[in-house]
Amino acid sequence: MLQAVTAMVDQIDTGPDTGVEDEALASPTLRRCIVTRAALEKPALIRFVIDPEGKVTPDLKEKLPGRGLWVTADRAILAQAVAKNAFSKAAKQSVKVDPTLADRVADLAKREVMDLIGLAKKSGQLIAGFEKVEARLRAGSIGLLIAASDGAEDGRGKLARLAGSGVEICAPLNAADLAHALGRDHAVHAAIRPGNIATRIATAARRLAGLSAVGTTGGETETPKTAKTRTN
Repeated sequence: MLQAVTAMVDQIDTGPDTGVEDEALASPTLRRCIVTRAALEKPALIRFVIDPEGKVTPDLKEKLPGRGLWVTADRAILAQAVAKNAFSKAAKQSVKVDPTLADRVADLAKREVMDLIGLAKKSGQLIAGFEKVEARLRAGSIGLLIAASDGAEDGRGKLARLAGSGVEICAPLNAADLAHALGRDHAVHAAIRPGNIATRIATAARRLAGLSAVGTTGGETETPKTAKTRTN
């Protein structure tokens, strides 16, 4: 789980009386959640902007123009933002919020994961299939291990034991969605070579895990103590 950065919160506060926008915190990688007011690293949050029509618009790619309103990538906290009118308060204007915003953002987060997995395959950074993943793990050249959230526990457990404590493991998608992302009829296990794309998928998978509805399949992550998370 991504942890809140609590040090020096008072010094980087961007409350309504400071005149400083939330996107101008002391550290370039920190943003403040408009609900919890916790200062977090950007990968732990979802960026929103207000479009010209006053609608709250999710910006997972963090490229849309306008002042960013950041919310922790957690379904319950996002629901609070909607229920407590946090977007309007943070933007200091009347805004329109889709009541199904949490579902919409979760769908976008899922699409982000699927697109990145597809990119990893196209770039030759991904291998799929139990035997191939097992062989690569034994060779010690895996940056991220991916499993279908509804895959058999025995297979997932065996690969997890081979991965050890130095490889991050995630199960952001069920088997059908993982297969679709890979353009295959069936997929349960995949692995990504160490590098930027592995980091990006791991980050997206953690965000999806926080945004997934309770009781749904998908969105599982396991970050080993020795694994390091980079921000991009």
